[in-house]
Amino acid sequence: MTDEGWRLPGAQKDQQSITADWQPAREDAIAGVIVYEIRNVLKDTGVLTEMYRRDWNLDSGTVAQVFQVVLDPGSVSAWHAHGETQDRLFASQGRVKIVLFDAREGSPSRGVLSELRLGRERPALVTIPPGVWHGVQNVGAGPAVIVNLVDREYQYEDPDHWRLPPDSPEIPYRFRGSGQGPSGQG
Repeated sequence: MTDEGWRLPGAQKDQQSITADWQPAREDAIAGVIVYEIRNVLKDTGVLTEMYRRDWNLDSGTVAQVFQVVLDPGSVSAWHAHGETQDRLFASQGRVKIVLFDAREGSPSRGVLSELRLGRERPALVTIPPGVWHGVQNVGAGPAVIVNLVDREYQYEDPDHWRLPPDSPEIPYRFRGSGQGPSGQG
C-alpha cells in the first residue's frame, strides 16, 4: 500500500525486536553481561530445563550460593548492584523483565540501558558482573520465580548489596506502573 493516508496522527513504526533466526535484536549490550538462552526439553511427563552447567563456560566464577525470589504479579525489585558479587539470574517460572544499567567508570558500555524479557517460555541465564545496576519486574499474571546462582555467598554482617529506589533519577528508566519507560515510552 503506497498511499499513507491510512496512518493516524502519532502512529510510530515498530523497531526490530527479533532477527530472522529468532534471536533478540539487541543494540543495548552491556560489557560483561552474558545472556545464555536455554531450550526446554519436552518430556512425556512435562518439561526439563537446565539452569546452569559449568561446562557452558560462561564465566570463570564459582557458584557459592543459590537462592530463589518469588515476585508477585506487577512487583518490582529494583535497583541493586554489587561491588564484588556476580549475579546469575534465571527466571524459572512466570514472565519477568530484567533491566540493566551500566554505571561503571571506564566501561565501554557506560550509560547503556538494556531490557530483557525472559521466563518459562524463553528461559535464559543472565550473568551480571559487579557494578551493573539491575532491577526485575514480574510482567506476568501469576507469581514469577527467579533463581540466583551467585559467586560469593551473602555476608550477613557486611552485605555487598547497594540499593536505589525503583524511581531513582540516577537511572534513566521507569518501570511500568511507576511512570514511563526509557525515552518517555510507557
